[in-house]
Amino acid sequence: MLAEERHEAILRELSRKGSVRVADLAASLGVSAVTIRHDVRELAGRGLLTRVHGGALSAPVTSGDGAAVEQLVRERAPEPETERDAAGREPYVLGMLVPQAAYYYPAVIRGAQAVARELGARITLAVSRYDLKEDRRQVAQLRASGVDGLLLTPSEDPTRSLQTEQWVNELDLPVVLVERRSSWPVDRVEQVATDHGYGAYLATCHLARLGHDQVALFARESKTTPWIREGYERAQRSLGLREGHLHLVPLSEADDPVPMDEHVDAFVRLVATGAVTAALVHNDMDALLLVRSLRARGISIPGDLAIATYDDEVAALADIPLTAVSPPKQAVGAEAVRMLVDRLDNPDRPLRSVLLRPELRVRASCGAPGR
Repeated sequence: MLAEERHEAILRELSRKGSVRVADLAASLGVSAVTIRHDVRELAGRGLLTRVHGGALSAPVTSGDGAAVEQLVRERAPEPETERDAAGREPYVLGMLVPQAAYYYPAVIRGAQAVARELGARITLAVSRYDLKEDRRQVAQLRASGVDGLLLTPSEDPTRSLQTEQWVNELDLPVVLVERRSSWPVDRVEQVATDHGYGAYLATCHLARLGHDQVALFARESKTTPWIREGYERAQRSLGLREGHLHLVPLSEADDPVPMDEHVDAFVRLVATGAVTAALVHNDMDALLLVRSLRARGISIPGDLAIATYDDEVAALADIPLTAVSPPKQAVGAEAVRMLVDRLDNPDRPLRSVLLRPELRVRASCGAPGR
């Protein structure tokens, strides 16, 4: 159906019943709920109906609209009055789920908020603490609050978790995955993520070009680690480096990090023997712990060990400022909001997948001048 045909059908239903539900309209017209929500928003902007959570009422709403309207009002409270944009539309409300709000993601959130304000949208934030059940609960609450779309960073990457893949695929709102990759079976979502593999490749190549024919990787297991390892190993193959020492710090059975001290001590002993002269460390906090332990043993940074770290959250604040791969966190949040708003404005456009490349910020810890 053409948009005008759908609009006429929606208004006919309202004239006949006084109220309609998005799900019922989508089923009867054979289109997606996303398309109907977009139609309802446009008609509401033209003053032809009153938009409520989950549906619409005849405009204007009066006490004589009948029992059906009263029932819908009781079940779905109308949205509060909001400012309208230049076209007379109400601003979009975007639900945003992140796994934590203390490390890495604050910058992503800031980037998203800045562009949301610029586009006249509003963000409602939820935090799941890396728990899939909490992911589901928080998203259910966001949906119940009437958000128009989701900026979603699930606890697990859909490419590595079948449960997450199935759940994301069942969501009936426009979804943009943020710092997560979409698997092919998840065919109705978009994604904006950092190309972490490229970041690790960049850092490993930089250390190799300083004269190190072998680079170690010290990394705590995380959602990002597989991509970092992939980039690190690709750099070794591309440059013909000797296979470097790989030290992965595993998660416990409860998915909590195991104590780091024993892993740091083992790595420090390896450096002390001269077997490792350059290392990529993921993440900044573990790099700081490692540097402190190395210096306590009289090991010089960067004289005995050249270090590059990943995340660039606090790398510049170390006693010896650390060279770091810096993901474009704010740009990821900003691009995700642009993508979601564009999707809401144009529900029939092709789906998009965007990878943003990080940059390498060269500091004193690798023994090379910045450039």
